Amino acid sequence: MSEKEKLTIEDLASVTSKPDLIEKLEQKNIDVSDILNKIKYEEELKLLQVELVKLQQWIKKNNKRVAVIFEGRDAAGKGGAIRRFMEHLNPRSTRLVALNKPTDIEKGQWYFMRYIKELPNPGEIVFFDRSWYNRAVVEPVMGFCSDEQYKIFMAQVPEFEHMLYEDDLIIIKFWLSISKHEQITRFNSRQENPLKRWKFSPVDKKGQELWNSYTTYKEHMFSKTHTTYSPWVIVKTNDKQEARLESIRYVLSKFDYDGKEEAKANLFPDPNVVMHYFRSSYQID
Repeated sequence: MSEKEKLTIEDLASVTSKPDLIEKLEQKNIDVSDILNKIKYEEELKLLQVELVKLQQWIKKNNKRVAVIFEGRDAAGKGGAIRRFMEHLNPRSTRLVALNKPTDIEKGQWYFMRYIKELPNPGEIVFFDRSWYNRAVVEPVMGFCSDEQYKIFMAQVPEFEHMLYEDDLIIIKFWLSISKHEQITRFNSRQENPLKRWKFSPVDKKGQELWNSYTTYKEHMFSKTHTTYSPWVIVKTNDKQEARLESIRYVLSKFDYDGKEEAKANLFPDPNVVMHYFRSSYQID
């Protein structure tokens, strides 16, 4: 970069707004596309989060019970998406559920028991970072459950969710879809970042080795548990920011909350990013 292409102290002193800064960078022939995309993302995210606050108030006012489930392969972006959902919500009427492995007592209970205790109360929205669907994919792939336990679960889960539906509990089931190449890229990034290294585990590494087995169980899960009353919603997540925005849009689109007509953000999810599962759908994972 030549001296003419560098920003000087005088340049920065003359900047009084974001448009001024962008114009100054363009004058210096500095590529601002990444900066513009970041600004656009943050602005759109803020507008959508305003709508989430309005939605939460409506849920509380009307005593609705809402559970939003995030499933997907490791590094698909479940935690990051949930953080953007919850960032500005009132913690008194929202919760994150991310259960550890079952205790010896829980292992002796009906499988759904420990999840039932975490379901939303009236006026509450609960986000599940993984859910009872652990038994549909992760557990059989990793050998954490028996074939019999898996078969019983797959037979019971549609009936379990139908009972919740009949009791007016609203469930939104997201599957965050990531490509194999993008997953390994994110794994490598985690290992290089000391603040994220804790996220990487031997199970993650095994997930790459057993990729095809995950795919088989995932497809069987979809075919048996995608129902009219509790459909699977697939979100393409190779682009994290896009996936976060579109998943928020999808949730907002499902409710007629107070003040929705005054939204300054687009509330219609992109069908190329967010879609209901269909057996003929092309999936990146």
